Amino acid sequence: MGKFAIKTVKTGVKFNLKAGNGEVIATSEVYTRLAACKKGIESVRRNAVAAKLEDQTVEGFQVLTNPKFEVYTDKAGEYRFRLTARNGEIIATSEGYKAKASCMNGIESVRKNAPDAPVVEEQDDWALPPGPKEIQRPGLFQARAFFSLPGPPGLRPRCRRKRGTVPGCRRPPRGP
Repeated sequence: MGKFAIKTVKTGVKFNLKAGNGEVIATSEVYTRLAACKKGIESVRRNAVAAKLEDQTVEGFQVLTNPKFEVYTDKAGEYRFRLTARNGEIIATSEGYKAKASCMNGIESVRKNAPDAPVVEEQDDWALPPGPKEIQRPGLFQARAFFSLPGPPGLRPRCRRKRGTVPGCRRPPRGP
């Protein structure tokens, strides 16, 4: 059974529709408010079942009315789909698939999982308040290092101990 996972990112809030195995099937745009994100989830639930399939990878495809799943190829040559609502807004997009059959399976998974998937709010590590963190190295030693948790993805922890004693510390150890 799938689930809608609401996630806070640097610029707002977005949701992912995850399959029962935890794989992300579809993702949304970034919303500025949580209420708007929840409305987006309701729109996916309503439109996923009734949506028609428009295959834009075939030459001379027929343009269908909304709501619809649009299958297309991206610049990298991978197959993707997007779900458009009745008003033409894109409400969910997929990851890239190497095979068209995999993309079609993704669409069927959205149709199957979206209508009754529960909504959960996920918390990222970087969103937690900074504080001391216990670092353990199995078999070697256990040290208590005080550094703040990393900020948004891509930032590294700031070392506040001796150089080289904290994994991930930018400072190299001094001298020989």
